[in-house]
Amino acid sequence: MNAPLPRLKSADAAHDSRLRICFPFSGDSIGGSHISVRGLMAHLDPALYRPIIVTEVPDGMIANFFAGHERMDDPAAQALFVPGEAFTLRKFGRTLTGVLPRARFLRRNRIDIVHINDGRSSANWALAARLAGAKLIWHHRGDPTALGLRLLAPALAHRVLAVSSFALPPAGIWSARNRASVVHSPFDTGLEVDRAKARDALVRELGVAPDTLLLGYFGAFVPRKRPLLFVDMIARLRAMTARPVMGLMFGEARLPAMDVALRRRIADKGVGDRVKLMGYRTPGPFWIAACDQLVVPAVGEPFGRTLVEAMLVGTPIVAARSGGNIEALEGGLGLLVEPDDADALALACDGLGDARPMALAAQADARSRFSEAAHAAQVSAIYEALRP
Repeated sequence: MNAPLPRLKSADAAHDSRLRICFPFSGDSIGGSHISVRGLMAHLDPALYRPIIVTEVPDGMIANFFAGHERMDDPAAQALFVPGEAFTLRKFGRTLTGVLPRARFLRRNRIDIVHINDGRSSANWALAARLAGAKLIWHHRGDPTALGLRLLAPALAHRVLAVSSFALPPAGIWSARNRASVVHSPFDTGLEVDRAKARDALVRELGVAPDTLLLGYFGAFVPRKRPLLFVDMIARLRAMTARPVMGLMFGEARLPAMDVALRRRIADKGVGDRVKLMGYRTPGPFWIAACDQLVVPAVGEPFGRTLVEAMLVGTPIVAARSGGNIEALEGGLGLLVEPDDADALALACDGLGDARPMALAAQADARSRFSEAAHAAQVSAIYEALRP
C-alpha cells in the first residue's frame, strides 16, 4: 500500500523550498535511462531537490537498482500501457483507468515535477501529471518519430529533453521543438579499465590465439541495433583477412524470434566458430575494454551508452553513420561507415590499423562532454526554470 510522503507542517513549510521530483518507471528491466537517472540523483543538491522513484514492482529489479533512494509504489500498476500490443479501445481504456489514481497520488504527495524517462512511462504518467498540476519533463531517449513525442508531448510536456540532436522532436506546426533541449546522458567520466589485463582475461576465457582480432557487439538483440548485420560482417571479415577474428555478442534477445533468427544466421553464414554469444554481463565497461574494437552497426540509435563507454575506456569504435553515432563521434573520434553495409563495416574493422591516437582523442572528448556533473547542472537549471 502507498503511504503519502510526510506532509510538511505549516510552521515548517516556509523553511523547505525543495522541489519534489517524481521519477516514475514502468516495467521492471534495467536500461540506460535507469543508469542515467541514478547518476543524476547522485549529483542533485539535496538542499534543493527531493527525488522520489516510483516503480510498478515493489521489490523488483528497478526498485533494487535504486535501493537507498526514496521510493514509492505505482498506485495503478494494473492499468498499464504495454508496448507491442495492438492499439485497441480496450488498451486505451486500460491506460486511462490509471490516470486518476496517479493524479491523486501526485497531488497527495505534493509532487512539483514529474520527470519521465521512457515512452511507456510517458503513456502512463503524462496526462496524470498535468491533471495533478505538476510540471512535466519528457526525457526522450528514442526515435524522433515516436508517436508519443509527436502527438502527446506538444500538448502535455512543459519541457522536452533529448539525448542528442537526432532525438529532438521534428519541427512542425504541432511540435514540442520550441520547448526542447539537447541534454546528453551522464557517464562516470573517471572510469578506468586496464585494457591489457581485460583482454588477457577474455583471451583466456575464449581459448583463442593472442593475435585474434576481438570485435565486440554490445546491446540488446533488437532490429534497430542490427545484430544480424554484425554476423554478416564477421563472415565478410573472415573471408578478407588471414588474421583470426572473433565476433563477441554481449547482450540478449528481447523476443524469442530474434534469438532463433540470430542463431540461424550464424549457422547459415558458417561462422559458428567465429561468433560467440556472450550473454548479458556486468560491468559492461570491463568487457568493452577487453575488445580490440567496438562495432556499432545500429541504425537510428539516438545515443548509445556503450559507444560513450568505449570512448571512456579507450576502445576504438567502428559505427554506422546514423542517428546519434554521428554526434558522439564527430571530429574523427571513430570510424563511421554507411548504414546496413556489412562489407563497409568489415573493411573498416580490417583497415583500422593503429587506432590509439583516435581512441585517446575520443577518451579526452568524452571526459569533457559527458560527465554526470555537467548533466546534473543542465537538468538542475531546467528544474529551476520550472520551479513554482
